[in-house]
Amino acid sequence: MVDALVSNTCDFTVVRVRVSLPAPTSASENRGAFLLPWPMPLVITQDGSHSILSERYGVTYHSRFGAITESAHVFIAAGLRYKAVVQREISILETGFGTGLNAFMTWLEAERRNLIIRYTGLETFPVSVEEATALNYPAGLGCPERESDFLALHTSEWDKSHLFSEHFTFEKKRVRIQDFVEPESVDLIYFDAFAPQAQPEIWTEEVFARMYRSLKPDGVLVTYCAQGHFKRTLKKTGFLVERLQGPPGKREMTRALK
Repeated sequence: MVDALVSNTCDFTVVRVRVSLPAPTSASENRGAFLLPWPMPLVITQDGSHSILSERYGVTYHSRFGAITESAHVFIAAGLRYKAVVQREISILETGFGTGLNAFMTWLEAERRNLIIRYTGLETFPVSVEEATALNYPAGLGCPERESDFLALHTSEWDKSHLFSEHFTFEKKRVRIQDFVEPESVDLIYFDAFAPQAQPEIWTEEVFARMYRSLKPDGVLVTYCAQGHFKRTLKKTGFLVERLQGPPGKREMTRALK
């Protein structure tokens, strides 16, 4: 039996789905989310939206306090809307593309605000189409009719630009962030790698120097991470670091300016 609750998250409508499940295991209790008994490790976060448990890294792709809630707060509100105040055409780099939630919400936001987005997502371990099909993001965002658009992000050809609408051009690349080289090519970076303790090789001075070079003048990087060592690394590579209020479950997040 399922019943839905509706709430607003940064102007996005979040449909919270309550599912009757057996009592969670101790492992899922520690994550504060329910693991669904499906072939893929699918997780229900606290706002009802799904996440996936990475078996490679042992962590979920999103905050247990809400996948949609986190993306709306960190990447849409603090990143995209911040840049949209001063420009309509915005090029975005995401590391990594993951479940496609950030890209899908950016597409919706671009249509809502009449923006022109060029979006590049980096991913070396893509989720399967089966896993993507199970995710409830279109329904959770109040637009179930956009299911085919969401899945197009996952089924589209790699390393090729796709004009999905007049507002949203998309490309995904199977490239490690350590190997990404496109100087002054993007206005905004969604830095959404797994946490430093799970992927320490991603959160290095070398990587953030590369991110700094990839940004155009006045470019912006946003991320959920606010660890002190990480912010010191950003400053070393030339960023001006801003400390912002974090999404539910986190006191702070980070926005860095070139």
